[in-house]
Amino acid sequence: MLLTRAPLRISLGGGGTDLPSYYSEHGGFLLSAALNKYVFICVNRPSVDQKLRIKYSTSETVSSVDDIKHDLVRPALKLLELTHTLEISSMADVPAGTGLGSSSAYLVALLTALYELKREKVPARNLAETAFHIEKELAHHPVGKQDHYLAAFGGIICLDIARDGAVTVSPLAGFDDHQAEFRTRVMLFYTGQSRDSGTILETQKTQTEKRDPVMVDSLHRTKELGYKIHKALQTGDFDRFGLLLDEHWQNKKRRAGPISDPRLDGWYDLAKRNGALGGKIVGAGGGGFFMFCCKLGCRGAMRAALAQEGLREMPYDFDLEGAKILVNL
Repeated sequence: MLLTRAPLRISLGGGGTDLPSYYSEHGGFLLSAALNKYVFICVNRPSVDQKLRIKYSTSETVSSVDDIKHDLVRPALKLLELTHTLEISSMADVPAGTGLGSSSAYLVALLTALYELKREKVPARNLAETAFHIEKELAHHPVGKQDHYLAAFGGIICLDIARDGAVTVSPLAGFDDHQAEFRTRVMLFYTGQSRDSGTILETQKTQTEKRDPVMVDSLHRTKELGYKIHKALQTGDFDRFGLLLDEHWQNKKRRAGPISDPRLDGWYDLAKRNGALGGKIVGAGGGGFFMFCCKLGCRGAMRAALAQEGLREMPYDFDLEGAKILVNL
């Protein structure tokens, strides 16, 4: 029996420039942080039959890998040539569809377990690229590379993506001195709304490929803001970071699709009236978690105001390990 985990993440800057539709023409840049919130995968080899059992929000029991409905498990098992007598179960600290990269973390945690089952040691980069290949090319999800790399590597990292898809991973230099203030100033609130990120990302992909001027200009601006956010966090300038988040959110809402709605806009305005310098919906948009950077001394007021609207704060820390094996019996 194997138990593995992979971390969820928050995107701090440059989100959306990791999709091939953008970086293949312009290159991408992202800054993201892995959280101490995880997807867990348990893999077991039952001894009584040759069935494949997959347990997630539903339960599947099949005789052939081709009959598996889960569109990440099926291609992962086929790619690794593991086609008989497995039981795969999953758990998560955060619901799916909330913008923290759960589907990619699920896949990275699953691959970590499957490679261990085969006694194959795979570097984090290979793990991330294999997960990206499965999700994009085999499952046909409109995904970028960010989530797989954060789940595999962990940490607070920068991703420079070349036009050919090669990724340079580097830590956010100088940030260790500012982590405590980040966790004080930057707050996460669950909106209670989930959404299908695939719809939003598919729209971005299509419009980018068509060179829609509004979409492409918005992504150019997103990358530019990513570099500015990188500098602000390196130096611990959280007031600047908060204002840049506000620019980031207003720019992101220019893109087509259900990125925001009147309810989300109302909560955003409420947060700003109670001390938020800026913020954004984490992930593709449309729901999930708001991330706000607040002024010094305003944390309590903002928490109270949003709690009255039913938004629940999620405490967090950073994950610095990435995907790992917790138990191998």
